[in-house]
Amino acid sequence: MQAAATTKRGITPRVVLNSLALALFVLVILVPFWWIASMSFKTYEQIQFATSIYIPNPFTLENYSDLWNGTAFPSWFRNSLVTAMAVTIITFCISALSAYAVARLRFPGRAAMASLVLILYLVPPALMFIPLYRILGALGATNTIVALILAYPTFTVPFCTWLLIGFFKGVPIELEEAALVDGATRWTAFTRIILPLVVPGLIASSIFAFTLSWNEFLYALVMVQDESAMTVPVGLNLLVYGDVFDWGQLMAASVITTLPVVLLYMFVVRWMVEGLTAGAVKG
Repeated sequence: MQAAATTKRGITPRVVLNSLALALFVLVILVPFWWIASMSFKTYEQIQFATSIYIPNPFTLENYSDLWNGTAFPSWFRNSLVTAMAVTIITFCISALSAYAVARLRFPGRAAMASLVLILYLVPPALMFIPLYRILGALGATNTIVALILAYPTFTVPFCTWLLIGFFKGVPIELEEAALVDGATRWTAFTRIILPLVVPGLIASSIFAFTLSWNEFLYALVMVQDESAMTVPVGLNLLVYGDVFDWGQLMAASVITTLPVVLLYMFVVRWMVEGLTAGAVKG
């Protein structure tokens, strides 16, 4: 009886409102994904004549087959994956070293450097693609995924560095000093003492770099014109023929493109949330 009374008292108007707000949020988030996935399994007639609106009937994999075998989507998907992974690795290495230097080392202009990192992150990438294009053009690196691998770190590194500075500052300096006293080099202390303690921040920054590189459109549109070197966001434009939209293939491509990011977040969501929240309050 006491437990039942406690349960009844726990159902307050605030709990009801919070539950309704959460349900509405989930509905708004999930309905578009359901709509995309549903359309990807529909036939051309079902899409054109708006039949079987909620559940495909009949259910078909024709859109996925045509997309994978009849277009250059496999090449675009591979280019996006290679670019995102390469940019993530580059961002990880540069950001970790830069953040550690700002947080731990003492050198003239250290405070100004920390502020500059944040200012660079606030600069809109759209303002940078023209000078970047001229530089990469002079190097002969345009029209390849190399151009994207070199360009994307200009906006992933500043944010990831700023995020990691807070984590490095949150690690007690006494741990590093004890390692140095015991004979460890600074590099050993960095790799074996400091990095394991900031794993949530490293994961959060890596996911940010991967996601941003995976979804980026403007730089990929400007710097790559060869169809074989395009990434998915740009390549999908080729599935639009004038004013004719191949919705089945577009939705199938959207589902396939979303899966890597969704799976990535599912496996590391705990470290992602911990990294973002901790990085926001430290430093």
